[in-house]
Amino acid sequence: MQVRSHVGALCALVALLTGCQSAPGGGGGEDGRLGERPSATASPAPTRPSGYGAVFLAVGECSSFGRTSFTEVSCDGERAAARVVARHDGTMRDGPRCPGTTDFVLHISEQRPSSDEDGDGAVPRGYACMRNLQPPHPGDPGGGGGPRTIVGDCVYRLDDGKVRETACDGTGERKPEYKVTKAVDARSKCPASTALYVRLGGTSPVGCARPV
Repeated sequence: MQVRSHVGALCALVALLTGCQSAPGGGGGEDGRLGERPSATASPAPTRPSGYGAVFLAVGECSSFGRTSFTEVSCDGERAAARVVARHDGTMRDGPRCPGTTDFVLHISEQRPSSDEDGDGAVPRGYACMRNLQPPHPGDPGGGGGPRTIVGDCVYRLDDGKVRETACDGTGERKPEYKVTKAVDARSKCPASTALYVRLGGTSPVGCARPV
């Protein structure tokens, strides 16, 4: 009985010494040898720079130089040309207006790329209101461009009675003829010096323009 007790104690001691090297659950490695674990390598998931790529052309993100063919790029990269100041789904005709000083608009057609903003395999149709990272800024008052005509812009008349925006400093293809000095909700609220009414849209849709 005493010999068996010593043998049992010795077995327990061996189990304690070798157990700290064995695989979890008391098993051995792939070939069954005690104390050898199969090797494993962790592969971290790829990450994107903060603020870039989480949502396709989200507010604050940047696009490359192309306006008809463009890509989303890091705002810190050398290819970055313009920043998104507003982003809406749908079409401009039915959606919210871009900010007044928007330089240009990127129209985004519906896409189904391999990776997208929310993982559902689709980028919805929409538009992004863009502001150039560097001058010139045609959307600024008097800049001669942009998707909207605002107070401070200059226009010239076309043969069909419509007007088109041009740079107030005369650097555009056409010289300015009128300058929008005020935006009101009715023509009757324009000053007496008004010579032309320009359609602006929004809550103050009437632009009061005087000759320049």
